[in-house]
Amino acid sequence: MAPLSREKWRPDRVPPFPAVALKALNLIAGRDTSLLDLCNLIRPDPAFSTEVLRIANSPLVAFSKEVTNVLQASMLLGFRRLRNVVVTVGLRAYMENVFTPLLRSCWRHSVACGMTAERAARACALDKELAYTGGVLHDLGRVVLAVSMPDEYERLVEQGADDPHDFLRAERARFGSDHCQVGGVLVTEWALPPAFLPITTCHHDGKAGATSADSIVALSCLMADALGFGPVQYRNLRSYSEVVENFPASARGLFPTEKDLFAEEIGAEIALIESD
Repeated sequence: MAPLSREKWRPDRVPPFPAVALKALNLIAGRDTSLLDLCNLIRPDPAFSTEVLRIANSPLVAFSKEVTNVLQASMLLGFRRLRNVVVTVGLRAYMENVFTPLLRSCWRHSVACGMTAERAARACALDKELAYTGGVLHDLGRVVLAVSMPDEYERLVEQGADDPHDFLRAERARFGSDHCQVGGVLVTEWALPPAFLPITTCHHDGKAGATSADSIVALSCLMADALGFGPVQYRNLRSYSEVVENFPASARGLFPTEKDLFAEEIGAEIALIESD
C-alpha cells in the first residue's frame, strides 16, 4: 500500500454547496417561511425539479394521481418535507462529480442516520424535521474531506479503525483536522443555522438516554453503522441491540427487535431516493 501523505485540509479549496440546498437549510432558522419561495427556487434548477417530481410520484408519497409540476409537488409534499427532500438531494448533488463507492457509502450512511433520527425525535417530542436534516448533514465534514481529497481519504478509510474516535485521531494526523472539526468550520463558512454546529461537531459524543437533537443524531449515527450503513469499518462496532438501549426509553419501542428488519426498511427507502 502506498504511504499516506500529510496533505492538509484547506477551507478555500472546498467546492460550494448547492445554492438551492443552502436556501432550504436557512429556512430552518426562520429566515424565510414561504413554500412558494422555495418552490420558485427549485423550478429553474433542472436537477432539483426533476428529483422533487420523481419523489412526489414515488411510493414514498403514494399520491393517487400523477404529479406533473413542481408547484403541485411542493403543495403535495408540504413545506417541511419538501425542504428535507431538497437537502437530501443537495447532499447527493454535492458528490455528483466524484460519486465514488466511498462517497455513495457516506451518502447512504447520512440518509440512514437522518431517517433514524427523525423516527426517534418523533417519539421524544423533538423537532423531527431538524433531526432528519441534522442526520443527513451530520457527516458533512467527512463528505467534504472525501470530495476535496478523494484518493487520500479513501486510503485512510481502507485502513479501518478501532472506533470512531480512533478514526478522528487518524484524520487529524493526516489532514490537520478531523471531519467533526471540518463540519464546524463549514457551518460557519456557509452561514448554516447555528443548530447544526453541535450536530456536525459532536456527533460522536452522544450520551445514552439524552433527549436533545444533537444527542439523537449522535445515537442515530451509531445506529446507521450498526445497520451496515457505515463508510468506515470499525473493529469494535457496537451491536444493534446495544445502540437501541442507548436511545431514550420513549424511542426504543419504535425500533424492530430484529436488526435485519430495520436495515431492510431503511435500505428500501434509500433505494427509492437514489434510484434513477
